[in-house]
Amino acid sequence: MDFEFSSEQEMLRNESRKFLEKTCPLEKIREIMEDKKGFAPEMWKQVSELGWPALIIPEQYGGIGMTMVDLVVVMEEMGRALFPSPFLFNLMATFALLEAGSDEQKQKYLPAIASGECVATFAFAEPGDLVDIHGVNAEARPDGDSFILNGTKMFVGYAHAASLIIVPFRTSKKGKPEDGITLFLIDPQDPGVKTTLLKGIDLTRKNCEVTFTNVKVGKERILGGKDQGGPVFKKILNKGTIALCAEMIGGAEGVFAKTVEYAKIREQFGRPIGSFQGIKHPCAETYVEIELAKGLTYYAAWAFEQDLPDVDLSVSYAKAAISDAFTRAGMDSILIHGGVGYTWECDVHLFLRRAKWSEYTLGDATYHRERIAQLMGM
Repeated sequence: MDFEFSSEQEMLRNESRKFLEKTCPLEKIREIMEDKKGFAPEMWKQVSELGWPALIIPEQYGGIGMTMVDLVVVMEEMGRALFPSPFLFNLMATFALLEAGSDEQKQKYLPAIASGECVATFAFAEPGDLVDIHGVNAEARPDGDSFILNGTKMFVGYAHAASLIIVPFRTSKKGKPEDGITLFLIDPQDPGVKTTLLKGIDLTRKNCEVTFTNVKVGKERILGGKDQGGPVFKKILNKGTIALCAEMIGGAEGVFAKTVEYAKIREQFGRPIGSFQGIKHPCAETYVEIELAKGLTYYAAWAFEQDLPDVDLSVSYAKAAISDAFTRAGMDSILIHGGVGYTWECDVHLFLRRAKWSEYTLGDATYHRERIAQLMGM
């Protein structure tokens, strides 16, 4: 069995890396961090012209029609560059439309997403610790042919800059938790929708609190049918987690490369500090952790494409592994850099901030280890 990337995928990786190295240096990222928008519109236009938002969208809707494995390649490079953009959240909204949208809904939104004209996001979290179906408490009650929406969604990526938010609401409390969930297409300008920008640890991302107060929407805004959103929601979370894991791999490799480079040139007692066991052994252990997480992520993406029965397990293995590896890579980098590593001017703290945000997004290592235990019947 051949697990190597194809020549086309390697070309995609190389071209993505070259583009990001040229257009998105850390100096540019620091500028974008200070902007409330949280991304550069001109850069978003460039990546749209490259076809990144269109990668997984079928050609009939203006996309390129590539696979999850192809997507992993691009997400890695985005993570390596700490690319500040709504891409991950836009991607999750795209997954939702592909999984549950009617042809009319797909025709309306997917071409605009593929071209970069429409920035979409997916609101998956609410106040509390749960990031899955059990955490959906925002309610949608029928009102004739319409629905009245009430509730709060937390850490919604780039909702302040989005023109479409896809939101799961609970439309029934009967049966299993997944039985009463409905996905809705929300315009942030709808009356009763309030978006508040939040302060977060990752300065390269923007997250929002979105509150819904008696928001009235028609049944044409339902994505996938009333009470039918549970299975779709679960699939979106899995796909989004695979994409996030790939981005985290790139981030871990990026900060690890900076650590190794510094250890080779920083000298103590007339020798590079990388020659000391106290430095090279932790670096070796971090490298092994990153490589393990990388293999697990690649397998999870491939398993999803093949519709294998162990997808849920594979996703949790990957997320638990890379959560630990990325955080360790960031922490070790600051320690190995010494005093300079704790300064604002040193770039490695930006990677650690991204690592901590990514660790808790879509479930941290503890959440996914518990999920693994449950899936194994323990």
